[in-house]
Amino acid sequence: MPPIPGSGLAKGLAVTLRTMTRKTVTAQYPDTQPELPPRSRGVIGLFEENCTVCMLCARECPDWCIYIDSHKETSPPAAPGGRERSRNVLDRFAIDFSLCMYCGICIEVCPFDALFWSPEFEYAETDIHELTHERDKLREWMWTVPEPPALDPGAEEPKEITAARKAADKLAAQRAQEQHAQEQRAQEQRAQEQRAQEDEEGGTS
Repeated sequence: MPPIPGSGLAKGLAVTLRTMTRKTVTAQYPDTQPELPPRSRGVIGLFEENCTVCMLCARECPDWCIYIDSHKETSPPAAPGGRERSRNVLDRFAIDFSLCMYCGICIEVCPFDALFWSPEFEYAETDIHELTHERDKLREWMWTVPEPPALDPGAEEPKEITAARKAADKLAAQRAQEQHAQEQRAQEQRAQEQRAQEDEEGGTS
C-alpha cells in the first residue's frame, strides 16, 4: 500500500506536540552544574608532597606541555657520623593546557602518585597565554579530585595518605618542640629575674 501523502509530516508534528507537552530536561548551565562521571578528565591536580622532581612526566609528555624547575639542597646527616644527603626541591611545576591533549600519560607514568585527574573543567581564559597554570593552581585543583574507590578489607593505606600524615605529624612535632623550647627559655628568664631580685634585696638589707 503506498504511503499516504503527508504522513511523514504528520508523524513529525506528532513528535513535536508530544515533546512540547513534556517537562524540559535541559540542564541550565551554569545555574545547574552537570553530574560528571567519577573518572572525568577535566584538569590535572598536583599533590606536591609526592613529587620527587624525577622529570618522568615531562619527558613522556607527547606535547611537551609540562614545565618543571628545581634545585638541589643538601640535608645534614640523620645520625652522627652519617653522610649528607642531597635532594631535589621543586621550584616550578606548570602545565600549558592550551597544548595538553588530555592523554593522561603523565598521570600513568608518575611513579609516586603526584598527579591526578580532576573533574574540574571551568578554567577558560580570554588569553591563551593564561592557560599555563602554575603549581599553586594545580594544587588547588588537587582538592577537587574525587576520592578513590573503597579498598578491600585488610588492604594497605594509600601512599599519598601515608605521606600526608607523616608530613603533618612531622610539622606538629616541630611546632611542639619549638613551643617547649620557648616555654623553657621563658622559665629560665623568669628564674634569672627572680634570682637577681633576691640578690638586690639581700644587698640592700
